[in-house]
Amino acid sequence: MSNKDHGTEDKLKGIGNKIKGSVKDTVGDITDNTKMQAEGKWDKAKGATQEKIGETKEHFSDDEAHPEK
Repeated sequence: MSNKDHGTEDKLKGIGNKIKGSVKDTVGDITDNTKMQAEGKWDKAKGATQEKIGETKEHFSDDEAHPEK
């Protein structure tokens, strides 16, 4: 993707990490694997942060495209 993706790439990576984290967290819970659960929680937090970064980039790119806001 280009540097002018307006946050879409970050948002998609964030969603992917949140899904991956949910799977790890659930599998870790089912198998009583606390390390996997911790990794899942970390991935979910990382994904949520990536999504927020993407939303922020999107917000600022919208402001640049429409400076009258």
